[in-house]
Amino acid sequence: MAKIREHQLKRILEQMSSKDKLLMDIGDLEAKKHSLLHALHTVTQEMEQYKSEMENEYGAINIDLSDGSYTKLDDNGEQNS
Repeated sequence: MAKIREHQLKRILEQMSSKDKLLMDIGDLEAKKHSLLHALHTVTQEMEQYKSEMENEYGAINIDLSDGSYTKLDDNGEQNS
């Protein structure tokens, strides 16, 4: 049976090993991405729930996150002067 040269086989095996590692790394990154997207979705849902709670207590407002002060919004979502 005919065979390729030893150094050729070695090179092919090294390339395959590199490719397999890269595919494994991509899979790990995709799993991490999925996990992060799920966490983002959870936080977004929590924010929407808390926004609803705040609107029930204060009505439609715009909050200054630097000091917690707020201004009321009119029915169009504009700040009242």
